[in-house]
Formats: sequence, C-alpha cells, structure tokens
Amino acid sequence: MTAAKKPSAKFDSAMFGDIPVLKRKWQAALKPGQTLPRYEDVMLGSLGRLADHIVLLKGEGASLAVSRSGRYIQDWLGQDAWDVPLSAVPADCATALAEAAACGIETGRPYLAVAHCVRAGMVRTYDVVALPTASRWGEKLIGVYVNERGAQYNLLDAIFSSTDDGILSLAAIRNADNRPFDFQIVHLNEGACRLLGEPSTALQWSRLRGGGHLLCSPVVVARLLNVISSGTSDVLEIDRGAQTIRLSATAFGDVVSLTVSDVTSLKKREDSFRLLFDNNPMPMWVFDAKTTDFLSVNDAAVQHYGFDRETFLRMKLQDIWPEDERDEHLRSVLQVGETHYSGRNWRHLKADGSEIEVLTFGRQVAFDGREGFLVAIVDITERRKAEAKIAFMAHHDGLTNLPNRGSYQEHLHQALEQSRRSNSKVAVLCVDLDLFKNVNDSFGHPTGDRLLQKVADRLRQQVSGANLVARLGGDEFAIVLGAITSPNEASDFAARLIEILSVPYDMDGPEVVIGASIGIALSPGDGEDGEELLRNADMALYRAKAEGGGAHHFFEREMDRQAQKRRDMEIDLRRAFAKGEFELHYQPLVNLAEDRITGFESLLRWRHPQRGMISPADFIPVAEDIGLIVGLGEWVLRQACAEAVKWPCDIKVAVNLSPVQFRCRNLVQVVIAALAQSGLAPTRLELEITESVFLADTEANLATLHQLRELGVRISMDDFGTGYSSLSYLRSFPFDKIKIDRSFVQDLAERPDCLAIVRAISGLGRSLNITTTAEGVETLDQLDWLRAEGCNEVQGFLFSAARPSADIAGLLSRFGARASEAA
Repeated sequence: MTAAKKPSAKFDSAMFGDIPVLKRKWQAALKPGQTLPRYEDVMLGSLGRLADHIVLLKGEGASLAVSRSGRYIQDWLGQDAWDVPLSAVPADCATALAEAAACGIETGRPYLAVAHCVRAGMVRTYDVVALPTASRWGEKLIGVYVNERGAQYNLLDAIFSSTDDGILSLAAIRNADNRPFDFQIVHLNEGACRLLGEPSTALQWSRLRGGGHLLCSPVVVARLLNVISSGTSDVLEIDRGAQTIRLSATAFGDVVSLTVSDVTSLKKREDSFRLLFDNNPMPMWVFDAKTTDFLSVNDAAVQHYGFDRETFLRMKLQDIWPEDERDEHLRSVLQVGETHYSGRNWRHLKADGSEIEVLTFGRQVAFDGREGFLVAIVDITERRKAEAKIAFMAHHDGLTNLPNRGSYQEHLHQALEQSRRSNSKVAVLCVDLDLFKNVNDSFGHPTGDRLLQKVADRLRQQVSGANLVARLGGDEFAIVLGAITSPNEASDFAARLIEILSVPYDMDGPEVVIGASIGIALSPGDGEDGEELLRNADMALYRAKAEGGGAHHFFEREMDRQAQKRRDMEIDLRRAFAKGEFELHYQPLVNLAEDRITGFESLLRWRHPQRGMISPADFIPVAEDIGLIVGLGEWVLRQACAEAVKWPCDIKVAVNLSPVQFRCRNLVQVVIAALAQSGLAPTRLELEITESVFLADTEANLATLHQLRELGVRISMDDFGTGYSSLSYLRSFPFDKIKIDRSFVQDLAERPDCLAIVRAISGLGRSLNITTTAEGVETLDQLDWLRAEGCNEVQGFLFSAARPSADIAGLLSRFGARASEAA
C-alpha cells in the first residue's frame, strides 16, 4: 500500500550536496599511511550548519554511546543527549545509528544508510551517514550525519486510503432531551464512497436521517443508536440483491467508528461451507484452535458419536479422547499447521463409552470470528477389524483357528534360535489321525470338519506356553516343544496326547472313535533347521503308521537313508521311462486239462544301467505315488498287445492293471487304442485287477469293467482270497478268472488250512463257471495237489520264470507236447 505524500519543509540533503561534502572532507583528511583520518581533521573546523546534524559516537558494539549531539539531532532524539549510552535514546534512532556506525567501522569508509521512523503517526525517512575517524588517544570515534528527506506520510491516512473497506466516523446528534437521535458523517475514506454509491462531497458532513444510501435506513440508524446507548459493538449484515454488506460499529462516547465491508464472496464461501458441512455424510466438526471447544458439529457427527448437539457443543476435544492417548492427541493438535492429516490411527470415544478407530483430516478456518479448525472423520474401525482378521487368517488355519504352516515355521525358527542360546533341545511332533478317512467316508465331510475342530480343541488344551500346535493340512498337525530336557519328556507327551485324542468324540448323535500316530524329531541331533526337523518327524510318523498306528516313533537315521533311496528311485524312474529302460517279460499260463501253454502273463521289468534288474515290488508303488504309473501302464498295454499279436492265435496275453489307472476314467479308450494299433483280437487280451479297485468309486469302476467285457476282453481277479470281502466282489461282477494267491500254494502240502482254502476257491470257481489259476507253483507236489483239487490253470517257476519276448517261441516249442512232462 502507498501513503499520500505531503510536501516537507526540510531540504533534501542529497540534492543540496551535504553528503558529498562530508565524504570529500573525510577523504581530504585521510593522510597517506593512515587507515582512518583524525577526528579533529574531519569534525572540527568548517562544518558550519552541518554540525547541527552531527552526533558523535564512541565505543563499539554494545558499549556504543552518544558523546555529544547537535541541535537537529537533539530534536530528532527528543532529548539533549550528551554522554549517554546508545540504549538510552529512542529505539528506532538507536538502531539506525548502531547499524550505520557498525558498517562504517567494518568498511573503514563513510557509509550511507536510510532509516524510517514514525513520529505522531507520520512516517519520516532519514539519510544516515557514518564517518569513522581515529582519536589521538587510540579510540575510534564515529561522526554520524542525520537529515530527513523531503516527503512525510500519514500512516493512518495511508492505511485507510488503501483499504477496500469503507471506514467512517459518525458523530451522534442529540435532541433537547440530550438523547441521541441522528448521526453526522465527520470522516470517511474512498472505500466508503464506493460502497455507499455517493461521492465524498455528498457524504462528508451529511446526516443519516433523510439520506438515500444504505446507512440511512431506520434499521441501521436504530442499531447505531443502540451502540451509542450501550457503549458496545455491533455487527449487521444487509443484503442488496446479489451483494451482501457487513457493518461493524464500535462506540467511543458520541463517536461511532464504522467499517463497511462487501462480504458477498465471503458469504458465498460460507454458504458453500455450510452446505458441505451440514449435509455431508462424513462426520465433521469445527473446534476452537485455542480452547479446543467444539464450535459446530454436523448431523453425521451427532449420529455417529451418539451425543446430542447441545451436549457436543458443551464439550472439548479432550472429552472424546481415551485417557491414555490424551497427551499424544494434544501434542498433535498443537503441532498442526494450516492443513492436517493425522497420518496415524486415533481412538475416539462414543457416547456409550465404546471406542472407534479413526483417521482425521483438517484445515484452518475462520468460524464466527474465531480461529478454528475444520475436521473430517473417517471411521476405520470395521476396516481395521477386517485387516486384523485378514492378518489372523494369513497366519492361521481357517477351519480350526490353529496356527498354519507359515506360523509354525516362524515359531519353530524362533524356538531353535532360543535353544542354541540356552543349549537346550527342541522337539518337533508330526501328528496324524488314525481312521479319520473312515469318518469322512461314513458320515461325510461336514462331520469330518467338526471332528477336526474338536481335535484342535484338545490339542490346544495340551499345548501351552512357549509351545505351539499347528494344522499343516488335512488331518495332519505339528507341534513344537521348546526347551525340553530329554527324549523321555517328548515321549511321555506323545503317549499322553495319543491317549487324549483316542477318547471318543460326541458328534451330537453318533459317537466317533479315532486314534493318532505321532512322529518325533529332536534338535540338534535330528536336524538343525526347521525344514529338516519337520521332514524327519514326518518320516518317523510314516514308520509309526506303517506299524499299525496308535503309537509314536522317534526318527532314526535309517529312515533318512530309505527316504533318500526312494528319492533317488523317483528321479531314476522318470529318467528310465524317457530313456526306454523298461521291458516286458512273460510267464507261461499252463492249462492243466489240456496240459499245454494257453497264455502268458506280461510282467514289467526295469533294467537299470547301474543297478541292474530292479524288482517291480520296489518300483511299482513309487511309480503309483509319483503319477508315473498311468503312462507306464499304457505303454505296457500297447507293448503286450503288439507282441502278443505275433504269437499263435490261440495264445492269450494277460496284463495287470493298477487301481490308479481306473481313476483316470479313460481306461476303456486306452484299451481300444492298444487293440486297434496292434490288431490283437479282444478275446486274446486278459486284464488282471486286484480287489483294491473296488475300494473307491465302486459304481464307476464297475461300469468301466462292464464296458471292457463288452469289448470281448476277459477280466481276471488277481490275488484272490487275500482281501476281506472278495466273495462280495464275485457277486457284483462276473469275472472270467480268479487267481489263487501264491501264499496259499506255497504251503499247500504242509498246511491243511491252505489246502482247504484252495479246495474252496476251486469249488467256488466250478460252481460259478469261473476259471481258477494258481500262482507260484514251484514243485511237482504242488502241481499234483492243484490238479487233484480241480484247479484249471497254473503258473510258476516249475514251468518257467518270466522270460523276454524273444524266448516265447522257444517256450511254446519246448512245452508244445505236454507241459507237465516238460516240467
């Protein structure tokens, strides 16, 4: 803003050359070899009128003092200043003198500065020239020249003239009863003329009553008269169409100071704020920045927090802060700037005492003339609960709420670290439920899930403190026992746990009885990291299950050796199939009635390049476990059919099928393809199955067998008599052949029970018109017994071991006449 300039009676020192004269005089007094001229050479002698404008300073810094001063300087300082410290003169003058003197001393040259001082509401500008000199007694003396520049400014006039607001002074006019009844405008600025819409010549000295501008309305006059009578202040807003004018009046005796402001844009902002604030679905409030009182709350805040509006407006922010967070809340409020984002979650209290978790966003606002803060609240309570639930679910099993595998591994790692520091042991227990599959099969998976939850409850009750129980999946659990003292401690715990888990479970009706098997591994002997310990405990569990279950077993190094052997076999098996290391051998099937070979059973052989011939009993179960048996079985079927088609047309070929092949549901298509590719008649193919085919998906497997029979393929049941329900299978499917297991044939001559079983199976075959084949015939005595009991067909080492396909022609030629005689 600029102040109106008035002519000054003072002369311009720069214009008339005072400053150049002083500088020349200082320069002329400076002798060669001197850093400063002598005080006497500069300040004494021909200064004339300039001496009145000189003040002599001595000392430096805080010790600077006025030694003497001229008449002009004394008027400027407002005192006869001789031998006084600089701090004793007016502050604005002291500052100007000190700064000029310091700069003069520092530069060692005359220094010109400009100073501004306010005197009686007038802004005055001064030239200040510091002339540093040296005195004879070694002290530096600074002569400072001071003179006012031409223009002066009335500070209040400058402020009032530059503001957009209208500023008026109104004098009250009293009647004969000494009561004020009207006002006269005694002073006004340009802003008032613009807002009232009349020139200053029409407004200056005019009275309000009878006038035509907005101050002349009876309402405004009445309010102004009330300000006079009460001696207080008043604010009034007047709407003039699209414009809103605010009048602010303050009384000083019979004079009213009146400010007229156009607040149209401010009102629009306030209306927008009200609309945004009052109707916002987000809880919002305004609080006093100094007192933290609530100044306003919207409907959403009232509903969300449960306080009625009147109660809310009697409260402070502290009333909704939990006691343990109040200090931190208050520090945060005191540190906010113009805008605020909480950056963290805060807890707030609702009217019912419950807590919510919130984020806060705010900004400074002016509210009803007070400095306030507008705050918006985002309730994240449910979100935080959801996040906590997600975090819990990430580390826990969804069914049992036990820790999951990830939590288990983390806890085990921590337990192992602790055990290393304390030189103690950690036990890892793998727990697997016995007979759990029967529960699922008999009662359904929902019952199985509820059983797992009950098992988890029992485990949770037994595992406490620094120990942990986790569900790894299915019916398998793992336990970490930290800082145990001996293997006996782990053994006793496992035995007690098996006993507890074997107690019957009440399933809201049926009572379910299961058991448990446990494998145990101890650190550091059985492994130093969690992965190795769990793997070894799992191997120990496998041993416990293999021994019948219901027991616990510690890990042994032999288990690891066997596991490594199996892992090596898995790797070699995959390579063997790709490298063509498999081959088929064939064992003759001898018809006792015809006394000749009527077929061959194909048997898979693996010729390992380093280990030689590997028994099918060793690699077939592994192939089934790793999913290789399906592809291998298809190869066997195609190869057997392709080789059998080269044999005499009355010679059959038998191929064993794995139960795993039935689960693929494309077995019929595979058989059809093998027959079609080889050209072998379906009646010459015999498929051997075991009763385990009927243990799962019986209806689907029966349908597959019937489709194979419809092709003309013969179906044989292998290892008959070793299962627990073979007779029911004979009733459910009309087999072409049943094979008597070699375990009955082996002791046929020595054990009457074996003979009785063979006799029963042979009789059953005759009754059902099913061919019976005895496996494992090794002696002539066994052959005689089987012939006597009416067995139809035999095979075994008595006739021949399984031979490669290249030997088939020789076998047929050798046994062509009479097989029994050849044996």
